[in-house]
Amino acid sequence: MSASDFFLGRQPILNNKHTIAAYELLFRRANSDGAGVLDDLHATASVIINAFSELNLTAVLGGKPAFINVNAEILLSGMIEILPKQLVVLELLETIEITAEIVQRCQALKAAGFTLALDDVEDYAESYQPLLDCISIVKLDLKQIDSRRLQQLVTAFRRHPVKLLAEKVDTQEEADYCRQLGFDLFQGYYYARPVVLSGKRADPNKLSLLRLLGLLLGDAETTEIEQVFRINPDLTYSLMRLVNSSACGLPTPIHSVHQAIVVLGRKQLMRWLQLLMFASHDRQNSQPSPLMQLAATRARLMELLAPVITGINPDEAFMVGLLSLLDSLMGMPLAEILTELKLSDAARAALLYSTGGLGDLLALAKALEEADFQRVDQLVGAYPALAGGILTKAEIAASEWVHQLSSGNL
Repeated sequence: MSASDFFLGRQPILNNKHTIAAYELLFRRANSDGAGVLDDLHATASVIINAFSELNLTAVLGGKPAFINVNAEILLSGMIEILPKQLVVLELLETIEITAEIVQRCQALKAAGFTLALDDVEDYAESYQPLLDCISIVKLDLKQIDSRRLQQLVTAFRRHPVKLLAEKVDTQEEADYCRQLGFDLFQGYYYARPVVLSGKRADPNKLSLLRLLGLLLGDAETTEIEQVFRINPDLTYSLMRLVNSSACGLPTPIHSVHQAIVVLGRKQLMRWLQLLMFASHDRQNSQPSPLMQLAATRARLMELLAPVITGINPDEAFMVGLLSLLDSLMGMPLAEILTELKLSDAARAALLYSTGGLGDLLALAKALEEADFQRVDQLVGAYPALAGGILTKAEIAASEWVHQLSSGNL
């Protein structure tokens, strides 16, 4: 793998309506010994600039800002001005010593239109005071602050015109407490890693979707598939809208479920059902959930990387990626869900035991989501064909596809 290759990690930042407001981007050079933060100024700047230019990361973000960690060296460098100021939040690392030079630089960047944030804040330090007129966002590190002191810090920082971001929110209890305190933004594994709910059954609509998937995977007769639609009017309505939309470009309208299934085709019908299963989780909220976006991104990434690994079918890779989050979506154990589906042995082994080529692809997607770059290194090392920037380009392409999907452009 070339020394110029890099990995990209992306973690969502949510607002108090539980919709994605921004992303934190985590970069790391391939084969670097660092855990995620780079020490070399030129390498870091090159990676960031390439992400926004050659890889068209602006399209992936869909108009949402990207939080990017900067140390003192990068902050003071002239390369910062190359970044699209309307799309980035410069996240000042806690290792920066706040000197007069740093304060002056932050004032100049704010005047130029950049948004600045303080990272990993643990107290209301005197050293922060000269910066607070320049700072728009303060990230409070929940892992370093007890609940009583957190409330005191919220009160203290509320005296300034800043938004408060709760970072490292790992549990529902932490999320609820931070909402009660009035935090504006939220980030952590509680949002990035789906929570499996025990003892719940899926609603009938989702069970119908699961049944349809099982019938398609089992190559059932069209009449049998039709029967499921007949007892689910909302699914029939969605199907008819799909096939009669301008995107299909049919010369005459389709009036029956049978015609719709034939015209759409088994492959496209299965893909539509897979995505619908995730998109239909919350009909009260028009915004796609982080879980739905995570599932679709994971599936698309695996589909794009499948041709690089010999013997893996891209369609099957997409399905494994999407089904890998069904336990979180439906509140049922994955093994129980899979009994309803006629999957190949390879797909089942990947989902339940993370084995085989499909299992490696799934593990790679999860490692990228969690910015576990050491694990990424291990998996990429086993598949040299992923070198040369292919992995990062696939990440960008998958994220862009999901953005277009969420925007209704696909």
